[in-house]
Amino acid sequence: MPKMKSHSGTSKRVKVTGSGKLMRQKTGLRHNLEKKPSTMTRRMSGITEVSSADAKKVKKLLGR
Repeated sequence: MPKMKSHSGTSKRVKVTGSGKLMRQKTGLRHNLEKKPSTMTRRMSGITEVSSADAKKVKKLLGR
């Protein structure tokens, strides 16, 4: 039986920490930044953990 391939798009967007947490970048910081207040863009910057509802799906896409 062939090996499972990891989803290359997901692997670019999600990193796995040493303890196994799935870390992603916050959304909304790609375009239309002139319209958005700096308070909003500060809160959008940085990384967060993938929600528990999506974690199982993301792990399957990563082949874990």
